[in-house]
Amino acid sequence: MVKLLVDKKEIEAEEGAALLHVCLENNIYIPNLCYLEGMNSPPASCRLCLVEIEGEDGPVTSCTVKVRDGLQVTTDTPPVRRLQRSALRLLLSVHDVECARCPANKKCELQSISRFLKVGLKPKRLEQLLKESGVEEDHPFLQYYPNRCVLCGRCTYVCRRGRDQPFLSFAKRGFDTVITFYGEKDLSRPPCQEPMACAEVCPVSAITPKNIRLS
Repeated sequence: MVKLLVDKKEIEAEEGAALLHVCLENNIYIPNLCYLEGMNSPPASCRLCLVEIEGEDGPVTSCTVKVRDGLQVTTDTPPVRRLQRSALRLLLSVHDVECARCPANKKCELQSISRFLKVGLKPKRLEQLLKESGVEEDHPFLQYYPNRCVLCGRCTYVCRRGRDQPFLSFAKRGFDTVITFYGEKDLSRPPCQEPMACAEVCPVSAITPKNIRLS
């Protein structure tokens, strides 16, 4: 075990553990979307879990920092909050904010982060850009809502876990990036050892079982 300081609070943790996980385990909230416990190489794609560490030039992603003895961390500084709010506003500018019709309503991680950072769910500074497709229903068991998806990669991680050939992956590039289902020859049966795990880890209900009707 090693000792570190987070917001002037001394914490003991296992050396090499993810800093984000250690903070969350010790009731120090850091906004995050793309991290799941057990990830060896977190994607750090959401750019929300930023902190400042003594000796570093600027904010860094806490999910990619490994705990070491003597680490000194600050989670609430003006540069950290500025970057977090900018990242959140960018996510919301491509997010279909229809909370009342969404099964994630009131347990949505995007809503929680928005409240924590004091950012409205409908930012006024950025034009909202949505994809043409509102829902993809090609998969026999799942529905995918591209305009809800925050591209956190949690679903692709759990799909890839324990298999050589995942059935979920990112497709296309830039603004057009989506999650795609592929590689399953027989879609008449669930292909997963953990059925619906991808839907369960989605922080915004962008992937849902087909027995949930949303409209």
